[in-house]
Amino acid sequence: MRGVILLNGEPYRGTISSDGAYVICCDGAYEWAKGRVRIDENLGDYDSLPYVPDPPPLFTYPAEKNATDGEIALERAIELGAKAVEIYGGGGKREDHFLGNLHLLYAAYKQNVRACMYTNGAHIFIGNGEIDIGNCMGKTLSIIPFGGDAHIIESRGLKYPLFDLWLRYGSTRGISNIAVESDAGILSEGIVLVLVNEEA
Repeated sequence: MRGVILLNGEPYRGTISSDGAYVICCDGAYEWAKGRVRIDENLGDYDSLPYVPDPPPLFTYPAEKNATDGEIALERAIELGAKAVEIYGGGGKREDHFLGNLHLLYAAYKQNVRACMYTNGAHIFIGNGEIDIGNCMGKTLSIIPFGGDAHIIESRGLKYPLFDLWLRYGSTRGISNIAVESDAGILSEGIVLVLVNEEA
């Protein structure tokens, strides 16, 4: 099953497919998502939405809690059997929430769930080992170590090849590469965050 999570960050302007997915809408995201995509479940503490959405939430979480609505939604999607999760509306507005949303990608990865966050400017995911970046020819992309150093053994399809290179946690070495082939990818020993800018 594919999970789709809609967050109350910058409203996502692109198309969101609900085909074959279970769609969870978090709190104030309902304002930008209603009528644009089928919503299977509304979830959150409703500190950002002044009315009851449709469908009504099964449970309203307390505003003072130890997890964001996004984290609760991710756990809900995994609980329902999602093996892949797409997150929309996770960028913009508050930088602390954006950084937290990057950690949701890591949380999904640690549970063997493929997760990708789509913002209006980029798509972002976390990986380790053989990483297929996909068809992003001509696009700027960045490879950033996440949680510690990462050893990039080799790369393919990049303007600035990465070969036997250590990306040190706290360094900007992997920022702003360019895909020059349709099949770009890397082989990494260590967890990296991959960010592909959507503009060509």
